[in-house]
Amino acid sequence: MDPLHAAARTPLPPDRTRLADDTVALLRRLVRTACVNDGTPDSGQELAAVRVVQAFLGTALEHPDVTAEIVEPHAGRTSLIARLRGTDPHARSLALLGHLDVVPADASRWTHPPFDADVADGEIWGRGTVDMLTLTAAMVAVFRQAVLADPRPAGDLVLAVVADEEAGGGLGVEWIMAHRPDLLAVDDALTEQGGVLLDPARADSGITLGIGEKGSAPRRVHVRGVPGHGSVPRGARNAAGIAAEIVLHVLRAPAPVTILPHWESLVHGLRLGPQTTARLLDPATLDAALPALGPLAPLGHALTRMTVSPDIVRAGEKRNVIPGSATIDLDIRVLPGQTADDVAALLAGLLAPWHDLVTVTGDQFDAGSTSPVDTALCRAITRVFRRRHPDAVPAYSIGPGGSDGRFLRPRGTHVYGFGLFSRRLGLADFRERLHGIDERVDVDSVRLTADALAELVLGGADAAGEPA
Repeated sequence: MDPLHAAARTPLPPDRTRLADDTVALLRRLVRTACVNDGTPDSGQELAAVRVVQAFLGTALEHPDVTAEIVEPHAGRTSLIARLRGTDPHARSLALLGHLDVVPADASRWTHPPFDADVADGEIWGRGTVDMLTLTAAMVAVFRQAVLADPRPAGDLVLAVVADEEAGGGLGVEWIMAHRPDLLAVDDALTEQGGVLLDPARADSGITLGIGEKGSAPRRVHVRGVPGHGSVPRGARNAAGIAAEIVLHVLRAPAPVTILPHWESLVHGLRLGPQTTARLLDPATLDAALPALGPLAPLGHALTRMTVSPDIVRAGEKRNVIPGSATIDLDIRVLPGQTADDVAALLAGLLAPWHDLVTVTGDQFDAGSTSPVDTALCRAITRVFRRRHPDAVPAYSIGPGGSDGRFLRPRGTHVYGFGLFSRRLGLADFRERLHGIDERVDVDSVRLTADALAELVLGGADAAGEPA
């Protein structure tokens, strides 16, 4: 047995202890595959991680009730989708949807190498441990256990370990849904970012249950100036300067506040007292109250409005030529319910002072999405959380960025963010480690996630309805 298992302190039933140990070991192997996705087609190379998963599953993939397919829309950009046939054709089907790719990491700034999966102080260090290889490893381990279980789950259980989530899913779930939607035809799905305590110091803290995510509407602003000689800048219509003015204006003029049910749930779960809670739920006072959230203030800002972030600015080609044009690429994220017309109206207002100097291009619009909270699966997740954190209350939350779940919801699938983390990793630390330096997860959280997922899928509180 790998000696790192001794670092875990959460007691588990004997049949779940092996599952947790296997999940820890698999997580470390997945981190070491270093499937780094920098956004280019040849990066990622998730084939390496798929091979690790195949080796772990072994003969489970040969079971007569399992069908498995490899999807590879680009060389090395590989996803594996396996389906275990359930015992009841009328029962709801469930997908375990985890991605294999990770974002780049600057090793020179890390305490432990980002792809060594070192274990120190009871934590596994490495890129992807939080986003989202811990849950992916648990999904693989639970799927293998489901294949061997007696009885098997009532509904079909689908394991989807996929490529390219970190670059938008064009070579992963988006491609699968466009070309092979049958592989992910399910009633329900579990994916990342759930099960995190808002304030681990409080027994009655809220605990995140992901129900959705914001959408995306990227746009490009084209700026027109007047070129000239760089030696005579005074009075020039320098497109770079105009672009700079626009960028600063956009950063200083946030969109109007919109209060949606997910924000109300999150605020109540923070347990900040009636006065602060009221201010955070009032559009007129929310921005002034955001500092009360401490390190979660940026998240609070993002979850209560459309956000516009000017992230790429280009101008000029030669040092002694005043640029006559510039572009600003805007990362725009929209709340569920907001439309492309809302984006156009916001930009028209923001850019009004420069209306005769700018043109906006781009029409991509991926709507924000949510899943209902009054479902059997959502109730089952809450029961699983409560067994481990008895006094915690569900905080229905949405992600400020995107996940692969957004491709399934339009097809009618109920998608929820899952996981279960210990009191060593609250939401503020969780958010800081996403794509951050020294990403890591405590071994207790890995074991809790594996155990909770096994209970949800295999027994105790099944996804089909009431406690088993």
